[in-house]
Amino acid sequence: MSVREFVVLGTASQVPTRHRNHNGYLLRWDGEGILFDPGEGTQRQMLRAGAAAHDINRICVTHFHGDHSLGLAGVIQRINLDRVPHPVTAHFPASGRRFFDRLRYATAYRETVRLAEEPVAADGVLADTPSYVLEARKLSHPVESYGYRLVEPDGRRMLPEKLAAHGIAGPDVGRLQREGALNGVTLDEVSEVRRGQRFAFVMDTRLCDGVHALAAGCDLLVIESTFLDEDVRLAKEHGHLTAGQAARAAADAGVRHLVLTHFSQRYSDPLEFERQARAAGFEGELTIARDLMRVPVPKRT
Repeated sequence: MSVREFVVLGTASQVPTRHRNHNGYLLRWDGEGILFDPGEGTQRQMLRAGAAAHDINRICVTHFHGDHSLGLAGVIQRINLDRVPHPVTAHFPASGRRFFDRLRYATAYRETVRLAEEPVAADGVLADTPSYVLEARKLSHPVESYGYRLVEPDGRRMLPEKLAAHGIAGPDVGRLQREGALNGVTLDEVSEVRRGQRFAFVMDTRLCDGVHALAAGCDLLVIESTFLDEDVRLAKEHGHLTAGQAARAAADAGVRHLVLTHFSQRYSDPLEFERQARAAGFEGELTIARDLMRVPVPKRT
């Protein structure tokens, strides 16, 4: 049975706290795992969350600030130590290749796994698989930063009442799906489009076109909200979003489930992020991320 869930490994911005580890997030998408922004301590957080190196098929780094990338060294070495049986692909801003190289070869170890490096230099499609298309969009931060978006291809939903009206049942349903027509009945006549699911991961950024493009129509949007609204000037200066800004962007984009994360250590009450997100007009499902929580991708409508 396929599993689509988002595993939160860490939620702190800049520095870890007693309750929040540096960033780290694992998206389980059917049989694949995509690790986003492994900050310091990610390897241990994976252990606590019941995730293993074998679960990682891709690593996506938004940018090369330490809280989003210092865990790369340990994660990559663990992938090799555990002899992960499949290749792993790493996506990261091309301008930060020197940082990726330093982290990949930070210490001596034996390489046993093929790690393919696919730097991101512009907006566009990074991978096209049967289960999803992975895209990147440039964000607005003091260093080059990209957000990531997964889009499942649209499928078809069979309509039992229309199948019955045409006398199509049993193995003939599968045949119709494969061939597109059966005894003069087309697939369009007995089915409807089943919209593919959409997921986006948006970290350190000001509001920009990339934020809106990534969030558009998402079933699950994970987005930074480093600051509360009263500190909007600090947010703009340092290239971040406030809770209200993130929530308004999500509302405008028609997001179904919003996950806020990447919180500054200056705030002690996480519920204030929820209050400000609701005050900004977001009415969908809302989660204020906590370390080690799991968030299922919403079921198709």
